[in-house]
Amino acid sequence: MAEILPFKALRYDPRQVKLEDVVTQPYDKITPEMQTRYYDLSPHNLVRIILGRPGDTDTDVFNVYTRASEYLHDWRAAGIVKQDSEPGIYLYSETFTVPGTRDLTERRGIIALGKLHDYADGVIHRHEQTHTKPREDRLNLLRAARAHFGQIFMLYSDPQADVEKILAKAAEDDPDISLLDEYEVLHRVWRITDPALVSAVQEKMRERKLLIADGHHRYETALAYRNEQRAKTGSTDANAPHEFVMMTLVRMESPGLVILPTHRIIHGLPTFDREQMLETAKTFFDIEHIDVRAENRSATTLLGEAGQDGTAFVAVTRQGPYLLRARKEIVSEALHSIPDRQSQLDVVKLHKIVLERILGISEEAVRNQENIKYERDAFEAISWVRQGANVAFLLNPVRIDQVKDIAFAGEVMPQKSTDFYPKLLSGLTIYALE
Repeated sequence: MAEILPFKALRYDPRQVKLEDVVTQPYDKITPEMQTRYYDLSPHNLVRIILGRPGDTDTDVFNVYTRASEYLHDWRAAGIVKQDSEPGIYLYSETFTVPGTRDLTERRGIIALGKLHDYADGVIHRHEQTHTKPREDRLNLLRAARAHFGQIFMLYSDPQADVEKILAKAAEDDPDISLLDEYEVLHRVWRITDPALVSAVQEKMRERKLLIADGHHRYETALAYRNEQRAKTGSTDANAPHEFVMMTLVRMESPGLVILPTHRIIHGLPTFDREQMLETAKTFFDIEHIDVRAENRSATTLLGEAGQDGTAFVAVTRQGPYLLRARKEIVSEALHSIPDRQSQLDVVKLHKIVLERILGISEEAVRNQENIKYERDAFEAISWVRQGANVAFLLNPVRIDQVKDIAFAGEVMPQKSTDFYPKLLSGLTIYALE
């Protein structure tokens, strides 16, 4: 069902630049502080293209998007980035320590071009909604630069690792790219041009459906651009460059597929009362105060253990943390109007019962991020409470089988439900449409 193609990637020339100084995290993970650091690292850092700084004198004809196009043109002309001489696919390995543990693991994927499909085709599946503003931003960049700089993170099911086995021998050689990023993740890439290996991977991938892990906005941007180009020509050329997008394909069953939780920090509630919150929550949860020193275990460890038997949260207040264990029958009844796959998610129970019913935060307020912040790191979430936030809720991560079931059923998850770690670096390979 999934059609993938080898391609001639544009890649930074390591003889002209230090790769660690020019590649970046995905554009939507770049904070203002990271943007400044990337700018300072190198005049050829990709941030100038994927998240350039606006200027005071910007106009409709000279702005971050037109400058991005100029940078790419100049870098190609100067040989800073060069196009591979023959098409290939790229084996991509990320070796990392799982956050919060000492476990070292590896995640492997395949960088290739993937055929664009509307969701209705049943080949590509999403698991979250997108927003208009980021789509418009990415579309403006694509129109100007006519290139894809980061890969869409795609998942496919392959319990026996048949696809990875085809390429296993390639990883025995020295990689074409090897670098350590700012999170101490080792990224390695091997270029594979052997037609027999490429064909074998293509054949195996035809059996698969694909699920977008990260990159929903960029995928929908690629769809919009494809449709624009079709309208311009008045026809559909199945092999046209705009009919494809750059992807990294990772199997769902990989032991290196790590999903982190995204914790919620609640702030700015003028009438927040901890005692009232806990008293009202007793209808839906069994609650116990956590004495971390007496337990000799962290709140997140206790949360993980409690989550093995059902839904649990840790509510962090200025008076200390509390463990909330969902009372299954009562919570199920409270969520009876929500589809089963959705109502089983911890994040849905938190939002619908705790945030909406108990704290009175509307769905619209959450959507507009009026009283809520999101934080991957539990210690950072706790620090927000020390700095004055009302309360932080620590969650367990969603399971990949939940993501798969919801996506393949044509449903979507709430915002910030998944955080796949680590991210795919932007700039390792670039797909130029011309």
